[in-house]
Amino acid sequence: MSAETVRTRVILIGVGGATCSGKTTLAKHLNRLLPDSVIIHQDDFAPPMEEVPIHPVLNIQDWDSAPGAISWTRLIDTLKVIKSTGDLPPDHRSHDHLNEQKSIPIDEEAFQKWSSEFKSIQKELFVNRKENVVFGLLDGFLLYWHPEVIAEIDVRLMLRVPEQVLKQRRHERHGYHTAVQSDLVEGALWRDPPNYWEDIVYPAYVEAHRDLFIDGDVENGRLSGNKVEGLIMLETLNQTMTEAIEQSCSTIKQALERLQSDKVVTPGTCT
Repeated sequence: MSAETVRTRVILIGVGGATCSGKTTLAKHLNRLLPDSVIIHQDDFAPPMEEVPIHPVLNIQDWDSAPGAISWTRLIDTLKVIKSTGDLPPDHRSHDHLNEQKSIPIDEEAFQKWSSEFKSIQKELFVNRKENVVFGLLDGFLLYWHPEVIAEIDVRLMLRVPEQVLKQRRHERHGYHTAVQSDLVEGALWRDPPNYWEDIVYPAYVEAHRDLFIDGDVENGRLSGNKVEGLIMLETLNQTMTEAIEQSCSTIKQALERLQSDKVVTPGTCT
């Protein structure tokens, strides 16, 4: 088999949810168990601090409202590179390592089971379809707002946690490191001003996600399926991290099974 006959196919997995919902922890576990996978944090595409919009009423920086919270063109361009090559752009840098890293372990038996299963499926696809399947993982609090980002995501996962739990977790954090500003600065530390959660963070989350839910009920409503087809909701307050991994991996496996059966993997078909 010549190298020219092998096609690289990237399966991009979105792990969305509000800040402090556990999405980054879940994405990192998936990154460890999925063979040949890369991880992208949407937070790395926040604009430089000096470009973050000022809230028109509260007169403070607004890091959360969807239109200005992300450098959308840069994110979309990066996703296109990953989807076409299977690799991160060489100039991509992440500041995630600067943020507080909370360890939430998963069952080792479940980890090994899924890791082995995905390696086996990957091998079968290489032998039978001459496709080198690699995985991209994208986590972020605004994954399902911009239509061009949604279009790039093949497997669509979203974590939902009640607002009061999110608020408590946010208040327990020491702060967030912002996007890298230059080659010399790793990223400034942002700490929430008083009432930032109540006035900006959660209202912005609701505004960006209300059209995903029937009657706009972000907290308790069912997914409408209108804006984001095939979105899988993980109610992680009622799950262990291992159970969230099981649900996520089962969804990813369904996408690969469609690929094995000669069907093209398209967004919204992995339900």
